Amino acid sequence: MADSHAKQEIQNLVNGYEVVIGLEVHAQISSKAKLFSGSSTEFGSEPNHNVDFVDSAMPGMLPVLNQYCVDQAIKTGFGVAGTIYRRSVFDRKNYFYPDLPQGYQITQLYHPIITDGKIEISLPDGSKKTINIDRIHIEQDAGKSVHTLEQDKTYIDLNRAGIALMEIVSKPDMRSSTEAMLYIKKLRTILKYVKTCDCNMEQGNFRVDANVSVHKPGEPFGTRCEIKNLNSVRFVGQAIDYEIQRQISAIESGEKITQDTLLFDEATCTTRRMRSKEDSADYRYFPDPDLKPLILTEDRISKIKDTMPELPDAKKERFVKDYGITEYDADILTEDIDTADIYEATVSASKYDIAKSGKQVANWFLGDLFAYIKKANISIDALPFPITNIAKIVDLTLDDVISISSAKKLFADMVETNQEPDEIVKRLKLAQITDISTIEQAASEVLNQNPTQVEQYKSGKEQLFGFFVGMTMKKLGGAGNPGIINEVLKKKLSS
Repeated sequence: MADSHAKQEIQNLVNGYEVVIGLEVHAQISSKAKLFSGSSTEFGSEPNHNVDFVDSAMPGMLPVLNQYCVDQAIKTGFGVAGTIYRRSVFDRKNYFYPDLPQGYQITQLYHPIITDGKIEISLPDGSKKTINIDRIHIEQDAGKSVHTLEQDKTYIDLNRAGIALMEIVSKPDMRSSTEAMLYIKKLRTILKYVKTCDCNMEQGNFRVDANVSVHKPGEPFGTRCEIKNLNSVRFVGQAIDYEIQRQISAIESGEKITQDTLLFDEATCTTRRMRSKEDSADYRYFPDPDLKPLILTEDRISKIKDTMPELPDAKKERFVKDYGITEYDADILTEDIDTADIYEATVSASKYDIAKSGKQVANWFLGDLFAYIKKANISIDALPFPITNIAKIVDLTLDDVISISSAKKLFADMVETNQEPDEIVKRLKLAQITDISTIEQAASEVLNQNPTQVEQYKSGKEQLFGFFVGMTMKKLGGAGNPGIINEVLKKKLSS
């Protein structure tokens, strides 16, 4: 095990440097109301439409904690196997932005609601790695500054001001952009399973800050730089890869890395300096005097735990065990909870037991179905045909009514016509010929027409058997049952 770990560390070296990566994810809590006000969180509303007196920091307005947002954070804590604290405290993080009306952000620094979580990722070489989560705390979002409407003016939209966020802070356990991207994907999957964040990165509901540093093996960690507001998994990877090379080049040139906050330019795939990185002292944190410490009862925590769904890793393990599919296939099928649920419903729709139909349905999902979804650019719940039709196709092949090649023709026709599989089989005449006398006649004709090949086969050239199968299938118009054709030919060639 130690040798394996050492090998992994060597593979993670970049130009002789070890990379250290920690991620901070800002996940918008799925809630209809904001963290400390009753304002709507609906996306796409007119600017400054979802704002009340608390959000706009009118004098005398006091925050009222949204209990549902707290419950959502607790669910997330269970989702990442974290420690849920019975007492947590809200702090004020003081800084001035035009889109932060209060002049401070309400967050949790010293006493967060959750600590010590962990997420297991599957690496490309098949090995596993655990990424530890340092903390998850609840905080409010800021508004949005818009600089693009007029050249000399900035517009402020406070619709996001006060929206509830979970800041999920990993430990610096990642050693490559690949590990970082796998962590983000897995975290996103977990949040979708527990339904605490929709993880819509395009709408800003799931944003990533990446802390990156490099150092020579055996030396202390290098100075880290933070890349802010990455809004896609691909950009996370590109930003980290660029920043690694930038820091290595600077160090090799004799430059000193300064602790900076960076922005990622998506057009050029480069990072650029935004400001020097602040430390906690710069924000003058102190407990929010308007909010009492958050005290959680055992009863409340237990009730939330009882509502927890089956998590991705447990579902994956069950898929492998019950449906007889590979770990790789289960990984893909459980990555999205909707896909996993639809897969299970499809397997259940087959008349065969799950041990027999599970693998067949998985093959269709991971092959023709996903290929079609990608080409048509649609989601799995927007198919032009009932998903249970996949189970019907599986049943037709397991019943030996149609061959696999005919099943693919059936699927291609179904996505165009939305006809029932049985109707397509009849219309396209896809049903296999299973009548033994018909197949025997066709096989006899093939053998009689190819005496040379028959002699060669009987002399030891057994690879010619495939030739006989193909010719018999051709004579039957491609509709012969392969299993019966094989049996008939073996019997005739052995006589």
